[in-house]
Amino acid sequence: MRPRILRGPRLDAPLRMTDPVRTERLVLRPYTADDLDDFADIQRRPEVVEYMFWPLRDRAASKRHLADRRRKTRLEQGHDFLGLAVELPDEPSLNPRASSGRVVGDVSLLLRNVPSRQLEVGWVMNPDFAGRGYATEASRALIDIAFRRAGAHRVVAQLDARNSSSARMAERLGMRLEGRFREEHLVKGEWVDSLYYAVLADEWAATPPAP
Repeated sequence: MRPRILRGPRLDAPLRMTDPVRTERLVLRPYTADDLDDFADIQRRPEVVEYMFWPLRDRAASKRHLADRRRKTRLEQGHDFLGLAVELPDEPSLNPRASSGRVVGDVSLLLRNVPSRQLEVGWVMNPDFAGRGYATEASRALIDIAFRRAGAHRVVAQLDARNSSSARMAERLGMRLEGRFREEHLVKGEWVDSLYYAVLADEWAATPPAP
């Protein structure tokens, strides 16, 4: 990635995530080194990476990826990336020395374009905790942060068209399907279509609060 001085305009109010954000059941927070056991448990699952660009990660690869995630805690310039742990505080971590609860997922924001204030949201969850609404709860909180704290005008989600569960979740979040790009990406040797969902700031402001 180019040095910041060469990367163009900056947000008027850069978003730096240092403190945890609490939802009804979850905590969204920056990663720590103690999260490795939980993080690696997610990254080793075939069903997690099925529609992702990256392959399965062993513990060593997960450790490297976690170290990268820990550095990504702010959004300021184009292509900045923010990754947060989704912690379930009432569930014990796989790391017995951890002082926090179990990390059951990951949510992220990518600053796609500063002048148009467009961000991209992403989510990954541990399949052992699927079907409980955690991904929706965490993603809704992060989209709210994008609009209210980062000043986003538009938040998008780019999905593998085969990933029907993520498409349904995007719709639950109030996002609209805006287009299908045919064979946009080569994923694990197969050309796949992409679906693009989006929600605008005024639409989000009119969305009723989650129950």
